[in-house]
Amino acid sequence: MAQKREKPNILITGTPGTGKTTTASALAEATSLRHINVGDLVKEKNLHDGWDEEFDCYVINEDLVCDELEDLMEEGGNIVDHHGCDFFPERWFDRIVVLQTDNSVLYDRLTKRFYWRRPKTVIEKILSWH
Repeated sequence: MAQKREKPNILITGTPGTGKTTTASALAEATSLRHINVGDLVKEKNLHDGWDEEFDCYVINEDLVCDELEDLMEEGGNIVDHHGCDFFPERWFDRIVVLQTDNSVLYDRLTKRFYWRRPKTVIEKILSWH
């Protein structure tokens, strides 16, 4: 269970392409909460264990991410944007929002983004998570 904080921590999660970053950015702007995009944080702070050739992305070091976020999360006032949530401590979040989108919409979004470079099987794997 989340702790009592002056400002809440919110996790926005969902399959790639569901609108997590768009939603988190808009919510942060409307509320003056801090938006933390985990993917950007991993790149900026080198919180990874190298590059995954199949998925064309960094392999997140979950322990390093949690260590980096611990003080900010204790303070409160954060909107965390990430496609997964299983490695974050439950106590960090006051609310969790899971975004979903129809697979046909996801496919269009993913093929218009950088995902178009990836093999079709990777896009199919992403869609199967949904």
